[in-house]
Amino acid sequence: MKRTHLPLNGLRVLDAAARHLSFTRAADELAVTPAAVGQQIRALEDTLGVVLFRRTTRGLELTPEGEAGLDALRQGFLQFEEAVRAMQAGQSSKTLTIAAPRDFSAKWLAPKLADYARSDPDLRFVLLSSDDGLDFTQANLDLAVCLSSAKGEHEGVALGAAGFLTVGAEGGADTTIAWPGCPGEEAKAAGVTVGDAGLALDAAAAGFGRATVPALLAEADLASGRLVRFGEKASDETYWLIAPLPQWRQKKVRSLVTALTA
Repeated sequence: MKRTHLPLNGLRVLDAAARHLSFTRAADELAVTPAAVGQQIRALEDTLGVVLFRRTTRGLELTPEGEAGLDALRQGFLQFEEAVRAMQAGQSSKTLTIAAPRDFSAKWLAPKLADYARSDPDLRFVLLSSDDGLDFTQANLDLAVCLSSAKGEHEGVALGAAGFLTVGAEGGADTTIAWPGCPGEEAKAAGVTVGDAGLALDAAAAGFGRATVPALLAEADLASGRLVRFGEKASDETYWLIAPLPQWRQKKVRSLVTALTA
């Protein structure tokens, strides 16, 4: 059924003016001018085809037509408020659904989330793989991670500086370890090929050779001494935290983004 277009601004003004029986006091409540209240009421009267107020020697009075709709109008506004509260209820949820490449989740994201979870024992995380693509409309995602040169169509923030590092174990082979997405020349010269950059790091740590991976991904292994740095390759790609604007505005998402980019 086609719904009638509702002049919601005019109805809100009617409610305030009817409660105060004064355009001036209604204007104060709504933070507009009395003239603007009068214009809204006249426009509403034109739309409805009825007179809503009359001026008398005692002041402003509602007409019977105006009085007849008030109870239903105020119940409607209460229902609007309930609807808004229901829609905002998800903001109180402490479950975050995040999609990220599997190697990124294992090597960087999971330890960071574990640290963040210590700040609130009620936090819950659902980690999904983004290796087969991202679809915010289907997966009910709050946040995603992608390896890219830009955030694309969504809101986003970069995690660390762009670029790739070549790393390996002390005394390990100098064979090239390739993985899908590694720099092209590395793949051509590969002596070992693995499924992703995380496996490339593990293979390098085992002494199979040297892997060229996103700098952020190698961060923990370099800090622990598990791997050492042998060089770097310039690139405009880095990991991005991204989400459509409605998800990005969620308090729980903003808090997590702040923690992950601190």
